[in-house]
Amino acid sequence: MGQIIYMDGKYVPEEEAKVSVFDHGYLYGDGVFEGIRAYNNSVFRLQDHVDRLYDSAKAIYLEIPIGKEEMKEVILETCRKNNIRDGYIRVVVSRGIGDLGLDPLKCPVPTVVVIAASISLYPDELYQTGMAVITVPTRRNGPEGVNPRIKSLNYLNNIMAKMEANLVGAGEAILLNQEGYVAECSGDNIFIVKNGVLKTPAVYMGILEGVTRNEVIKVAKKQGIPVEETMFTRFELFTADEVFLTGSAAELIPVVKVDGRVIADGKPGPVYASLLEGFREVVKEPEAIIFK
Repeated sequence: MGQIIYMDGKYVPEEEAKVSVFDHGYLYGDGVFEGIRAYNNSVFRLQDHVDRLYDSAKAIYLEIPIGKEEMKEVILETCRKNNIRDGYIRVVVSRGIGDLGLDPLKCPVPTVVVIAASISLYPDELYQTGMAVITVPTRRNGPEGVNPRIKSLNYLNNIMAKMEANLVGAGEAILLNQEGYVAECSGDNIFIVKNGVLKTPAVYMGILEGVTRNEVIKVAKKQGIPVEETMFTRFELFTADEVFLTGSAAELIPVVKVDGRVIADGKPGPVYASLLEGFREVVKEPEAIIFK
């Protein structure tokens, strides 16, 4: 039996969840989305994800046709209909059906889709052994273009970077911003540890403000680890004591090699291990309960 998808006010079998070829999300990547995790019968940081979705929509002048409270209930109900207690949720809001022109005013009704499914993570062994990543020639979008803070359906910038990593067998791609400072990865935020201080690119460096990123910062502060949201270059990556990535799907995953340079002793570090343990305790806390 296939999945049940929420689409424009209805819960339909996945075979019936079809989007028009005239939808501007398909034609032009005109829309926004969120990737959300469910843990142990609870949707993690649902309010934060919904707030970010609506902020992204506002930034591109897209009015989501349902309110935040209704959206939260739709997300929970989609999980229920698919019997999801642990999994991954994708919320997509596109500009909707229009004509072949660019004009968003020709799209009177946005398309809203919610999918709740199982989650595919990095292989388990990478959380123990760490992964190798590279920096890529593709630069992160500047804020004057498609601002990285908008979680847009136009993900070509990220996809080009991921393709460059795939071509050399790297697990992830690190993008620099237009000034050459470290921004983020194709699908994750990035952290380094140096002399006991946890550092991550500031939002103004051209990154998506990740929900998991923000949660890791909170966990670090609770553990008494100094945190700096700042700017740094590839040099700081190469000479870091630890490097790791964060994301809704990845959670926290260690990096042991960047551009061929082995990070410290080539093993995941103690700060990473402590933060991963702390994060996994946080996700056990009941929040937006799926099944009452």
